[in-house]
Amino acid sequence: MMSLREDQIERYSRHIILQDIGGKGQEKILNSKVLIIGAGGLGAPVALYLAAAGVGTLGIIDGDVVDASNLQRQVIHFTADIGKPKVQSAKEKIEQINPDVKVITYYELFTSENAMRILADYDFVIDGTDNFPVKFLINDACVMAKKPFSHGGILRFDGQTLTHTPGHACYRCVFHSPPPANAVPTCSQAGVLGAIAGMLGTIQAAEALKFITGVGDLLTNRMMIFDAKKMNFRTVKVKKNPKCPVCSETPEITSLIDYEQAVCDLKDRH
Repeated sequence: MMSLREDQIERYSRHIILQDIGGKGQEKILNSKVLIIGAGGLGAPVALYLAAAGVGTLGIIDGDVVDASNLQRQVIHFTADIGKPKVQSAKEKIEQINPDVKVITYYELFTSENAMRILADYDFVIDGTDNFPVKFLINDACVMAKKPFSHGGILRFDGQTLTHTPGHACYRCVFHSPPPANAVPTCSQAGVLGAIAGMLGTIQAAEALKFITGVGDLLTNRMMIFDAKKMNFRTVKVKKNPKCPVCSETPEITSLIDYEQAVCDLKDRH
């Protein structure tokens, strides 16, 4: 473990004085590696807060460029970044926030071909995507690689999130398979209140930090759902499915699948 420098003691002082975090907890954060899949509405607040917290290495994968329509909610990107790869834009902001953080960018889509290679180096994974095919791919890859991850989804005024760690319910335990293409609208089709992305992304960032430091209870075997119109939050218990096609003792799915994506999904991610 590393020893904190004087400037780090000052920067992270509000963590260090937290009884459950302290200097040891901050050292764990500084030594951690988190992968953020999608530098959009969810990935943006996650990246900002994990960078500020001092996560040692942040990996960011996204194959898209910044578009004007992203700026309503993807707060890590600025007007001057339009046309720039999202991973480059995000890296620039993270490095301005905290020089302690090493940023690794992947200007590509997350696919069955690169998933296991990219996941291998990380302690925790954030699902910040906006389409079901990639959400199921992330779930399956993390289960197979035994990587904990935070699932997040937003639409209109609603959000949902759960955290998977090995041995607990995964995304497929709740949702068996992706819905047919275009059966469920995406944010680009139905819209989303921009602040909803921030609400859910900060919850995902908190889950990552809780996992890294071992503090508190994660959203394992639980799904948090909120309706921001009524500002109503509820937590639903979910069970590990003994017949889950990917995380059971006798899984049906043993290799990664690239499900067909709706055309709009290929461009827009939260």
